Amino acid sequence: MKPTVKDEMNGIIDRYIHVQELNELMKSFVAVRAESGTKWGGLVETSHRMLGGNCPQIERAAALAELIMLTLDIVDDLQDRDKLHKAWMTCPEPFTLNAVLGFQAAFAAEIGLLQQELGQASRLSIIEVNRLIALAVNGQQCDLSSDVHIQDEADYFAMVQHKSGSLIRLACYLGYSLAGDAAEQAAEQLNELASCLGVVAQIENDVNNLIQFDNQNDILQKKRTLPILHLLSYSEREFAPLMQFYGGTIGEEQFLQHKAGCLAFIRDSGCIEYAKVVQSFYYDRLEQLYESIPGVAPWKERFKETAFASFGIVQTV
Repeated sequence: MKPTVKDEMNGIIDRYIHVQELNELMKSFVAVRAESGTKWGGLVETSHRMLGGNCPQIERAAALAELIMLTLDIVDDLQDRDKLHKAWMTCPEPFTLNAVLGFQAAFAAEIGLLQQELGQASRLSIIEVNRLIALAVNGQQCDLSSDVHIQDEADYFAMVQHKSGSLIRLACYLGYSLAGDAAEQAAEQLNELASCLGVVAQIENDVNNLIQFDNQNDILQKKRTLPILHLLSYSEREFAPLMQFYGGTIGEEQFLQHKAGCLAFIRDSGCIEYAKVVQSFYYDRLEQLYESIPGVAPWKERFKETAFASFGIVQTV
């Protein structure tokens, strides 16, 4: 994160949060975020500049993206009860919840103010921002209760498009909406690119999670990711304990007695290879879309570097 973007984030907090204790707490969360190497703000700026944008408020828009993503990540950590070392997990939970409300109120008010200031000079809309956030929240809910909402691959991809794709689209939108008429034609391509990027990144995350058999493993949480859906389709005849665990006929303690067998089933089932093949189709489409977008050098190359680095994607699959 650029120091100037961090300064913008703190400035937004100062404009709306006047109780010193809460103001300082929220800024401490921003400081932790700044040290993490987050690149959401970079995605906003590079998508803006590669399309020829030169809005003086682009770093303010980048700060808004970082505030939105920080808020959603805090909520995600509270839901998952992991990353217990983070500042928002070590302070009293009522304070963290109040900080979340403060962030939400601050970025919503600031987006509305920025929209008003720019007027017809941009296509920024608080309605569109809130729509994309709402899509991400819907996707997160489907992921949290995947046993109800994800029964097949179509459900999985719909969840990913909402949960991950909407947030990447939001970052790109905050960039291109301030780029004027030059971004009109590229907007649709960027939206599809963001959706593909979300799928590629989510599959990468799902595969990595599957082979790390710890307390946060997706199987132990009974999630239905792409490789797990593949496993479940063969489990009844090839590894019954997995189906029994998901069906509730055996508990986690009993299931963990079959850990070695489960790891062997994962290895031999081809679920990882299958997920990688599906990922490669989305990656190829991602590359096609990137090449088709008209962009200003060196910002187009920086956009790709930032987008891929943000989600841990290597440039070959």
